[in-house]
Amino acid sequence: MMTREEIKQFLPHREPMLLVDDMTMEGDMAIAHYHVRGDEFFLQGHFPGNPIVPGVILCEIMGQSSAVLLLDELHNRLTLYSGLNEVRFRQPVHPGDTITVNARITARKGLIFFVDATAYVDGKVACKGKLSFVLVDKQ
Repeated sequence: MMTREEIKQFLPHREPMLLVDDMTMEGDMAIAHYHVRGDEFFLQGHFPGNPIVPGVILCEIMGQSSAVLLLDELHNRLTLYSGLNEVRFRQPVHPGDTITVNARITARKGLIFFVDATAYVDGKVACKGKLSFVLVDKQ
């Protein structure tokens, strides 16, 4: 299992945008976790008195969690979203929740990768979608 510090060796994100606490590979599936502490910047106004993790942040968590799938290709490259398809939000995510992401590559065309990702809280689907990423050289 990779820790946050190990993740920083290949993922360019840093606090407050590093949204993965740990990740591992099991076969061809990435499994990652993020614990919502409650003090995150994106909860400050979303929503007062009833904080809920924004859907776009759930997509970012799924995207960052997918990076371990591309580890062999990341040398001197950045991973950028090229698409979000069939994204569905099934339940809200609140402070104190731990998000578990399962992600798997479904196709590849050159340096474009297609990934199915699902974010769970307590075994229930919170968000899922088909993500695509393109790898670009670092400038």
